[in-house]
This record gives sequence, C-alpha cells and structure tokens, in this order.
Amino acid sequence: MRSLLLFCLFPAFGFAVEKPDYDPPKPTKSDEAKVAIWSAAKAGEYLDAVGVNWTRDRQCMTCHTNMAHVMAGPALPTANAGWKEVRTFLEDDVKSWSTGGKPKGDAFIVVNAVALAFTDARTTGKLHELTKVALDRMWTVQLKTGEWNWLKCELSPLEHDDYYGAVLAAVAVGIAPDRYAESDAAKVGLAKLKGYLKATPAPDLHHKAMLLWANSLLKDLMTDDDAKATIVELQKLQHADGGWCLPSLGNYIRRDKTPNDKAAPSDGYGTGFTLFVLRQAGVAQDDKSILAGVKWLKANQRESGRWYTRSLNNDKAHYITNAGTAFCVLALDACGEK
Repeated sequence: MRSLLLFCLFPAFGFAVEKPDYDPPKPTKSDEAKVAIWSAAKAGEYLDAVGVNWTRDRQCMTCHTNMAHVMAGPALPTANAGWKEVRTFLEDDVKSWSTGGKPKGDAFIVVNAVALAFTDARTTGKLHELTKVALDRMWTVQLKTGEWNWLKCELSPLEHDDYYGAVLAAVAVGIAPDRYAESDAAKVGLAKLKGYLKATPAPDLHHKAMLLWANSLLKDLMTDDDAKATIVELQKLQHADGGWCLPSLGNYIRRDKTPNDKAAPSDGYGTGFTLFVLRQAGVAQDDKSILAGVKWLKANQRESGRWYTRSLNNDKAHYITNAGTAFCVLALDACGEK
C-alpha cells in the first residue's frame, strides 16, 4: 500500500494529512490461489481497496461494491481506515443533498440509507442524525405503489428490478436503531412498502431470501410458514461441499443470451449471502447446514482476500465478487468466526 498526500486541512491547525492510497487488487480470476488459513485481515484489505477506489473514482455508491464494503466494515476485527472513509463519503453526500444539492437518483438515496443504518446498528447502536435525514428523504421519493424506481442496469441480481430496491429499503428501516420504524416519518411510507411486498411475489429465490432477511427485522413481511419454507428451499440448494452458487437462486440470463448454470460450483456470493440470511432468520449456529457453509467459506478465500463469484452477466469484471466477499465476512461474523 502506497501513501497519497491529500491536502485536507484541519480547521484548528491548518496542516495537511495523508490518506492511504489503496492499490486496486488484480483482476478477479476463477483460478486465483486459495489461502491456507482464512484471514479476516486480508478480507478487510481487499474490501478497503475495492471500496475506496470505487468511491474515489466514481463518486457514487453501488450495491455490488462500496455499499457492501461499508456494511461489512464493522464485522472486521479492526476498524479499517478504508471503510471509515467511505462511510464519511456517505455522510457528506447526505449533507450535500439535504442542503440543496441534488442526489444522483432515487436508488442512491436508498443505498445511502441502508449503508448508514446498517453501520449505525453495528457500531454505536444509535441513529446518526444524517442516517435519519437519509431515511426520511427516502420516503419522499417512494412511488405511490410502495416501491422505488430502482436501477435497471441489467446487472442481476442487484440492479435490474424494483423489487430489490423495495426489500433493501425494508432492511434499512428494520435495522435502523432507536426504533426508527415506529417514527412518524416512517409510518406512512412503511405501510405502503409493506403493502407492495405483500402484494408482489418475489421474482426469484434470491429476492425471497432478501425478504426473509427483512422479515427478521420487521417481523410481519412473511407468514411463519412462508419463512420456514424459504429456509428449507435455501438449504436444499446447498452443495455437497457445503457451499451455494448464485445462479441457483434465480433464472438469470447472461448478456450473450445464454443461461447461467444452476449447478455451477459453489461461489462466494451464493454461500456468504445465503449463510448470512439463514443466520438472520434464526437458523442455529450449530445447524449442520451452517457448519458446512462455514467450512466452505474458511476453505475458499483467495490470496487477495476475496471469495470468487462469477458474474451472472458477463466475464469482464465480476463485480459481484465484491458484494460476495462482504457477505462472506458478515456470514462468518454471524457464525462466531473472527
């Protein structure tokens, strides 16, 4: 890691401080060697590198990289400077559009809100004033039917339909500290959101798993029978090696019009995401599916610190590996692994 001098002046002292310049990881490859012993520190270094570089280069938040990076940060054994920098970017973005600036779009308001609320819950346990601003602003751009106009970039499973944005917003509201879901600002919008989720079937198992996660926080988005059935459905897709693969969670078509292989090898996103959601839904830490999933995660981290996931869309960048790595960190944390 090199060091880049950024001229940020402290008001009281007027001197410049250095911010680390994170070398971007090498391109994501399926044949990257695995580590002998899994390392939370390596995972943190990888997530800091992709999260900080994306934020500095693009000046925006995205589900597949820096949103996931910020969410995973508090689960790492040490407080890395990288995720704090991205969290600060989030706060500054909210300050900007809460004082007359224009947000990049409705979806970005939701993404900011969920990342801030998630980290508030995992750090201070208190609702930051700017998190409340983001959550309150989220309701002002909600559609009358209860969902949001989400990004449709043909990037399954995160940026291709409105359902994902709706269930992600539900996670944000449910996890926000200080009983935000019961606040006057949230009541009307939350009622519309719940109406949308109850009236609109999840389009695939990935999104049904997202709903299961949101239900663990808000409690009345699914019936108990539906929640139990979803848990069983997810467990049935576990591979013999203990992992899951992302293609098995939906009917995803690649940009070259070919289908993804539902029987593809286990991958980081499929395993990390599913394992994390199962734990949030109350599956016991000593359940055999959880133990097998943890074993797979600990055996399949790559030398860069990431867990590989092939893109559902094309083979250019595999950005889903970034979100997958974040979920692997969150899953291991939820299973008591440090």
